[in-house]
Amino acid sequence: MASGANKPVMLVGVDDSEHSVYALKWTLDNFFVPFSSNHPYKLIIVHARPTVTMAVGFAGPGVAEALPYVEADLKRQVTKVLDKMKEICSKKSVQDVVVEVHEGDGRNVLCDAVDKHHASILVVGSHGYGTIKRAVLGSVSDYCAHHAHCSVMIVKKPKTKQ
Repeated sequence: MASGANKPVMLVGVDDSEHSVYALKWTLDNFFVPFSSNHPYKLIIVHARPTVTMAVGFAGPGVAEALPYVEADLKRQVTKVLDKMKEICSKKSVQDVVVEVHEGDGRNVLCDAVDKHHASILVVGSHGYGTIKRAVLGSVSDYCAHHAHCSVMIVKKPKTKQ
C-alpha cells in the first residue's frame, strides 16, 4: 500500500445501518476518483463489533449456553457488514481500502482508531435521533465530534419527502 504511505488518513465508521451506507457512499462520491490510486486520502473503514456480553446484556441461568450462538451470530453480522462495504467500494471503483474490525463500543473504537492511525478526518453517519433518543441511546457521532482528536464529518442522509 505504498500509494497511501504519505497521505492523510480518512477513517469512515460503519455499522449495519442505512445511514452508515449513505455516509460511505457520500464519502466515496465526494473524495475518491474511480479507477485512480491518486486519492487525496488513505481510506480506512472501521467497524465496531459488540462484545458477546454487550450483545447479551444480562446474566442469569442459561446465558452461558447461549454465548456460542451469540458469538456465531455476531461473526455473521460482521461478515455481512464488511461484505456490503467492500461491495460499495468495488462498485465505486475504489480499490485501495483498508477495512478493520475492532471489538467494543463504537464510540471508543472509532476514537481509538483515529489515534492509532493519526487520522485527519473521521466520517460517520447520523441516525438523526432527537434529543431524547440521543440521550437514552447515546450518539456515536456526537461522542466522536467531542472526543476524537481530528476533524469529524457527520453525514446526514437526506429525508425523503412524503
